[in-house]
Amino acid sequence: MRATAKIFWILGAFFAIVTIAYGLLTGYFEPHGVEPVGFPAMIALTGLAVMIAMATNLAVRKNDLGSSDEEDGEVEHSAGVQGSFSPYSWAPLWASIGAALCFLGVAAGWWIFAFGILAAIYGVLLWVLEFSQGQHAH
Repeated sequence: MRATAKIFWILGAFFAIVTIAYGLLTGYFEPHGVEPVGFPAMIALTGLAVMIAMATNLAVRKNDLGSSDEEDGEVEHSAGVQGSFSPYSWAPLWASIGAALCFLGVAAGWWIFAFGILAAIYGVLLWVLEFSQGQHAH
């Protein structure tokens, strides 16, 4: 995790420098001023890299060292349970259908977007609550 944090801090600094240079160059050479799409996107990219770096720094402080932080750490030291995933879940299908209908609705017609929202809400709720049924109920 420490290596990941360092990499994202470096990326954040690099993106900040490139964003400033991009803003200055487009502001100087473009007739309408700073480019209105690329510059905010690069600011968002810089912010994303910095947020990931801060999150990994917090994770390093709260958790023990992982095998990737040890000098002689091996891959098999990280073996074990990585999470709990349901093998036969229909929820991702409904969520992806909802997302696809939302994107189609923006392009083809807003009434399709409403059906996409309904399917996406159903899929996400099904996905979140799928272990809160039957014997797994709380």
